[in-house]
Formats: sequence, C-alpha cells, structure tokens
Amino acid sequence: MTTATVYGYPRQGAGRELKKAIEAYWKGAVDAPALLETARSLRGWRLAELAAAGIDEVPVGDFSLYDHVLDTAWMLGAIPQRHRDAVPDGDTDRGRLDRYFAMARGTAAVEPLEMTKWFDTNYHYLVPEIGPGTEFTLDASKLLAELAEAQGRGLRARPVVLGPVSFLLLAKPAGPGRAAGPAGTAEPADGFAPIDRLTDILPLYADLLAQLRAAGAEWVQLDEPCLVTDQPQAILDGVASAYAALTAPSDRPKILVASYFDRLGEALPVLAASAVEGLAMDFVGPARANLDGLAASGGIPGKRLVAGVVDGHNIWVTDFEAALATLATLHGLAGELDVSASCSLLHVPLDVALETRLDPQIADWFAFAKQKLGEIVTLRRAVTDGREAIAEELADNVRRLRSRRTSPLVVDPAVRARLAAFTDSDYHRDNPYAARRIAQQEVLHLPKLPTTTIGSFPQTTELRHARAALRRGSMTQAEYDEAMRHEIDAVIAEQERLGLDVLVHGEPERNDMVQYFGEQLAGFVTTEEGWVQSYGTRYVRPPIIVGDVSRPKPMTVQWISYAQSRTAKPVKGMLTGPVTMLAWSFVRDDQPLGDTAKQVALALRDEVADLVAAGTSVIQVDEPALRETLPLRADGRAAYLQWATGAFRLATSGVGDATQIHTHMCYAEFGDVLPAIIDLDADVISLEAARSKMEIVQELRRMGYPNEIGPGVWDIHSPRVPGVAEMTEKLAIAADIFGDRVWANPDCGLKTRGYPEVKASLQNLVAAAAAVRSRL
Repeated sequence: MTTATVYGYPRQGAGRELKKAIEAYWKGAVDAPALLETARSLRGWRLAELAAAGIDEVPVGDFSLYDHVLDTAWMLGAIPQRHRDAVPDGDTDRGRLDRYFAMARGTAAVEPLEMTKWFDTNYHYLVPEIGPGTEFTLDASKLLAELAEAQGRGLRARPVVLGPVSFLLLAKPAGPGRAAGPAGTAEPADGFAPIDRLTDILPLYADLLAQLRAAGAEWVQLDEPCLVTDQPQAILDGVASAYAALTAPSDRPKILVASYFDRLGEALPVLAASAVEGLAMDFVGPARANLDGLAASGGIPGKRLVAGVVDGHNIWVTDFEAALATLATLHGLAGELDVSASCSLLHVPLDVALETRLDPQIADWFAFAKQKLGEIVTLRRAVTDGREAIAEELADNVRRLRSRRTSPLVVDPAVRARLAAFTDSDYHRDNPYAARRIAQQEVLHLPKLPTTTIGSFPQTTELRHARAALRRGSMTQAEYDEAMRHEIDAVIAEQERLGLDVLVHGEPERNDMVQYFGEQLAGFVTTEEGWVQSYGTRYVRPPIIVGDVSRPKPMTVQWISYAQSRTAKPVKGMLTGPVTMLAWSFVRDDQPLGDTAKQVALALRDEVADLVAAGTSVIQVDEPALRETLPLRADGRAAYLQWATGAFRLATSGVGDATQIHTHMCYAEFGDVLPAIIDLDADVISLEAARSKMEIVQELRRMGYPNEIGPGVWDIHSPRVPGVAEMTEKLAIAADIFGDRVWANPDCGLKTRGYPEVKASLQNLVAAAAAVRSRL
C-alpha cells in the first residue's frame, strides 16, 4: 500500500526554540539537562506535527543540535584529537555537549572543523576530518533514543543516517598541511583520501543496522547524496561492494538508499542491481531525468520506490496534475510506490499560516514545510483511492496555479525591454585590470597589503531592539535613522582607531544581506517567520522572487554617503550580488534562472551608478553563493557559469577605471569555479581561507589569478581570537605568492560576533598586516 513519508523536517521549532536554547547554553544561562530537555520536547513536537498531517512513516535521526554530518562523525567516533583534548571529560552530558560544540565552533584554544555548503543549498555542514589512523567506534545512542521516542508515540518510524560512501566523500583528510579535494569527490590529497577508509567503517554501519533492527526498526534510510554528482567508476564499484556487504547479514532492517538534488545517473543501475530493498529518488527540477533513467533501466521491480514529487527545495504550490502524471509513470517501474518530498523539508520555512502580513493572493501560491506535508498526503490519497478522492483539492490546486500564472505582479514589460536593449559591451569594463589599478591607486592612495573587513559589524541587542521597535511602530523612522547613524559613527571611529585602511559602515540597518535588498526590490516579497537554518544556530529568512525584478529607488546610498562623511578614508559601498540574491532566495520556477539573475543585476547596476555619483570609490558586490549554485553535474556547469559571471559583470561594469570593484566569497570549495572567479573581473576578491589553511591561495596561484586577493585570516564563525603570529603566518603565505596584490581581511562579515572579540581580532589583523608589509 502506498505510504506518505518525508526525508526530514525543520528542527528549530515554531519560535526558533532550539536556537534560543543552544545560545543560552553557550552563554551559561541554562545547563546541559535543560538544553537536552528542550531538544527532546522539540523532537516530540515534530513527531506530533508529522503524525497530525497524516504522514504514515516518520523519519527519526534527522534532528540535530547543530549539523547532521557532524552527528554522523560523532556517531562513528571520528572526533579529532584536538577536540578530545580540549574537552577531556566526555562522559557527562555537559562534557559531551561541550566537545560536540568544540567541533562545531572551536574554543579559545582549538579550531573547529571546516564548514562548507551542503550541495546546492544555503545549508552549511561541518566537514569531518578522516585520516589513515582515525579510530572509528560506534555510538548509536542518539539514533536509538530518537527511534524509541517515536515508537513510544505508536508511530511507524524510519531512522535516517548519512550513508557510508557519502560520509567519506564529504570528509577531508585529517592532519596539518593535508589539502582536501572538493567535497563530494574522491580526489586524493597527499596520496590519501577519506574514501580509502570505506571498508573500515562498513562494520560499524553493519553493527548500527543490527542494533536498529533489534530496537524494532523495519526500514533504515541511508542517505547517499554524493551519488547525484559525477563519480568515477572506482567510486561506483565501492558503492556496489559497500551495499553488498551491508545487505549480506540477516539481522538487519530493510535498507532504503536515498538521493536528492539531482539525477542518480550512472549510480542508478549500481543501486538497482544491489540487494537494497528500496530507493528514494528526487523527481523535481533537473532530477526529473531520474524518470528517464528508471525507464531506460527497466525500473526497480520488487523494490520500494519513494518518489520525491513535491519540491522540498522551493516554496511553490505543487502542480498536482504534473505530480500525479509522474507517479502514474513510476507506478509500473517499482514494486512499491510511496510519495514524498524531493529532499528533506529542512530547506524550506515551517508554515505559511504564520505569515500574517503577506498579501493573501501571493501567500496562496506558497507551500512551506507544513503545507508540503498536506500535499504529500493528498497525492498519496489520489494514488491509493483514485483521483475522485481528491476532486476538491485538484480544483483548488488548479485555481491557485492559475492565480499565479495570470497575475500582473509576475511580468513587467519595462524590465524586459530594458534588458533586451543591452549589448555585449555593457557586460565588460572599459579597460583591463592593469590599467584600472593605476587609476584606482591615484584616487585611493592605499599602502601595500591594505586592511579591511568584509562588511558587517556585530548586530548588537540594541540594534535588533531598534528594528523590532520600528516594525511595531513604537519607534519612528526618524528615531530609527538617528540610532543607525549613531552606530555608524561608532563603527567608523573604531575602525579608524584600529588603523584599518578601507572602512565599512557596519551595516547596522540590515537584517540580512539578502533580505535587506529583497525588502526594497520590486518582484520580491519577504516573510516574518520564514526562518530556514543556514548553519548551527544561524537562521535566515530567504526572500521569495514572485515576479520581474526592478529597483524603485536607491537602497544603500543614504547610509554609505553618511559613513563617508564621517571619515577621510574610503568607505566601501556594500551590495549583494545577483547570483547570491537568487541562491539565498526562493526563486521563480516559471522562467530560467539566468533571466532572473540579469533582472537583479540590472537593478544592482543602477545602485552602483548612484553610489559612484555620490562619491563612493570602492564598491563590494558579494557573491558567496557563486559556487553553491553550480549545477551538481558537470554537463550543466558551462551554461550556468556563463550567465552567472555575465550577471555579475552586468551589475559592475558600468563604472569607470577609478572605481574599485570588490567581491567576496566564503565557505565553499572553489576549485570548480576558479576560471569563473577570474572571469568576474573584480579588482579585488576576498575569500574564506582560515579554516582551510589558505588552500585557496595555492589554487589561485595554479590558475594564474591576475587581480588582487584578500584571503581570510580570521575564521569569524568561531569565537576564538587568532593571535598575531597565526595571522602573520597565513598572510605571509599569500604575500609570498601574490606580493603587493594581497589584502588583509577576515573570512566573512562580523555580524554574528561580539565586540570584544572583534576588536581584539582586528587589532591582531592590523598588526599582522604591518609585519608582512614590512617584507614587501
């Protein structure tokens, strides 16, 4: 019988209770038992939500205090020795929590695990460190406890675990100086790759499966998302041997291998030929190619197929007719057909019903996590009981889709006509970097190895209270503006005291680097409660692009001009680039992404022009999402990079030689996009480099990067303050390669940090830059 299920569900709670409890624990405001009780309560709330919606088989194990990949490393005992040493008491609740969070965030004494993007989402995972000598030991207590919680509620539960192949492909080699290959690949580093340890962890997975079966689990889901990326034959052979080993024992549950975000491709026949009892596959967007792949291979007769026909990666109402057509085709290709979302619902907000300020017509076009549960259950009813059983739902679905398709909010002819008039020359600067550098130095008069920050300064409690007061109406716009000017004064004064060379205004007026612009651009709508986890306790509210994009009025000029009036040093204009605006928003699914990117770029081009007219000589257009939006399969990348780099250049190429254009990227593996980074033609690029020990510098050297570079020397996602010697060592690596084309800066913006650590770290950064500058 067809069942309704999901891969995973949002973790935070309706009021972000998990975030608040964890941060209270970090501050010492609550103890370990209180935090663990909050987590247990939230897991119960999630189970109740799933059961009330009619989900027949609920996932367990997808809940995490920080990150599910980190949880897998913990489960397998892959805890770096530095974190064991930092928290030696690992046998108490507090000790276990502190060691776990040391891996995630670091401590004053040790660095955390590296962090990078989870495939093509804005979620970040912690990168496990696996070496030839890593000792694996199984601790299944978390998964067993969460299974028991669901069983105690009388629910049919399916444990969810990151599979062995993907766990190792997502890891990096352990040890100082060991460079990692791109996440999700088997590229070796220094002769060793974590995937070499596959046979060593399979016994632990087999033991885990046996324990889960003994605890009453009928099915276990092993996630293998790396199999939707291009993999060499050696990895496919490893998949075949791994699942042959895991399916051999008799004392195990049935195994469901799950994939998402793209097509399985060459991995599909490998899994189809294995003895696993089921596959969970994505059939949305580019992953619709899985339908052709299944048909070409003769399907998976005798196996369970969990069909992801509801988009778990976006917020639009599902087209029921299209989903039912897909399910009808799949019905003859599997032994048992179940209905699900295309991936975990972790990547969408919780509930549209919480959005009391959205235009009801527009809100009617959306389905957040809770609404997607309803869609899945409705589709299951259609498969089980026939279309007539959901006749009312089908009629309402047609109405909602028609409302969106015919709305005048969707198409703006003026925007489309203006874009059509642009020519190739509008996508390029007038002169090459070498000529621009001379013109810029004549204006800026910067020293060698100039210092700067990425953009934001700490978002204090006072700033958040001011924004909340403005929304409530208890603070006037004039009072709010005055509070922002006061904060900008303080930020400018602090940077001058520290001796930074190119300043920022600190972005006190911005709630988020994407949402802030989404609130001001036509074609976007924003939410009040549409929180989505980015990493750990960091949650964002992605805007939603509902129609053609334009800029009604200047967005940043007021604040940058004010900041510049407070100092003789240059102040950077700060904008978020077109690709990142798309990647960190929920995008339209009714036109190509490249078309939307160009519309956003055109709006930003107007903002850049106004900043220049107001006297801004340095403008940073951040593109941290350039790599994360890269298609997972190589055959789609050239087209993507062409429109992505073109959109950036459209936004930035309308300025003269003397205007210095910066861009910023962070927390991704950049190796796949290095030619595109060059093609952006930014005068200066700042990149995350601290956690990866400056690996990007070597990669840019190999590619012959021609412009200026600011490799991050301070990991701002950790509370530790790096010393002068540590920063000096990192800057020296870059300076030895790029000479006077190097800048000194943190990895990322400082929004999430506190002022004491910011002041201390920036003071050390300025001192490190001075030490290295003396050698140039």
